[in-house]
Amino acid sequence: MRYVLFGESHGPAIGVVLEEVPAGLSLNMEFVASEMARRAPGKSALSTSRREADQVQVLSGVFQGKTTGTPLCAVILNTDVRSGDYAAPSHMPRPGHADYTGRIRYGGFADYRGGGHFSGRLTAPLVFAGAVAKLILMERGVFVGAGIQEIAGIRDELPKEDLWNPELFLEISKREFPVFSPAQGEKMQAAILAARTAGDSVGGIISCAIFGLPGGLGGPDLERTAEGEIARQVFAVPAVKGIAFGAGFDFARMRGSEANDPLCLNEVGSVRTKTNHSGGINGGITNGMPLTFSVAMRPTPSIALPQQTVDLDTEKEAVLSIKGRHDPCIVHRAVPVIESAAALAALSLMGI
Repeated sequence: MRYVLFGESHGPAIGVVLEEVPAGLSLNMEFVASEMARRAPGKSALSTSRREADQVQVLSGVFQGKTTGTPLCAVILNTDVRSGDYAAPSHMPRPGHADYTGRIRYGGFADYRGGGHFSGRLTAPLVFAGAVAKLILMERGVFVGAGIQEIAGIRDELPKEDLWNPELFLEISKREFPVFSPAQGEKMQAAILAARTAGDSVGGIISCAIFGLPGGLGGPDLERTAEGEIARQVFAVPAVKGIAFGAGFDFARMRGSEANDPLCLNEVGSVRTKTNHSGGINGGITNGMPLTFSVAMRPTPSIALPQQTVDLDTEKEAVLSIKGRHDPCIVHRAVPVIESAAALAALSLMGI
């Protein structure tokens, strides 16, 4: 199942076209709406004040509530834009943004308002695509869940990975601020608000798990590794700057006797591992354990503090103070986005 995102942050609409969607899937729009609401902006001081309903209008590919197998096209209207805040980025690119790279990639014709096609706004149709993917996975007994691992250096109190299960992630998905420990979540929220008051922003880490994937998916070669497919989908999400599977960079501080996952038989005689440091993947191939990974999200580049840039019209260095409405932290809103990327990757690994 392939997808193409279209639209710009301050254009009339954004959307997605999904190809090769299995025919006959019941498109549960209540589930879709709940997924969209998890990512939607304008809910609190923790996010941008831009308010978008993010109601999805399906234009094609669905008939009498079921997918037809032909391209599925969905659009989301942009209803709350203030393009006047983005006059400067046309010639003074914002540090950390794609203003400059977009300008040189598209010869100066890219829509820079609100980040244009590079904006996190485009993650809304990605969440719709992910919701479709999740519905397909549910029929096959596969569940995708994610939560906040860390924000501004404040770590959540995550249970050990061998205790992770779908019910645990389903529970935190219902929370406005998806953490395992509410007390740690309050500390994170205080750090976000402090950054906002200072005109700054903070980043963080998201943990994600895919449950129910059978062993044997993926391969050892360049085009088929399970890690490669997950990374390919995840790096299409704006602000993602790193990904680690299982124990990730902690492997560098372990001995082999600590890092290895001992094999055992479960209650029904299936081969499993006692621990899951490898994140459910060995040699680029799934081993039947939960596929786990963590993702590093950079701080939002749009901040109110003065920053050095270059005025491309005068070809001189300049100072830019960014205006407009921006997230002091995008990590909590990005949780369903990372789930969506993981769900789409899971479908790809399963050959769907």
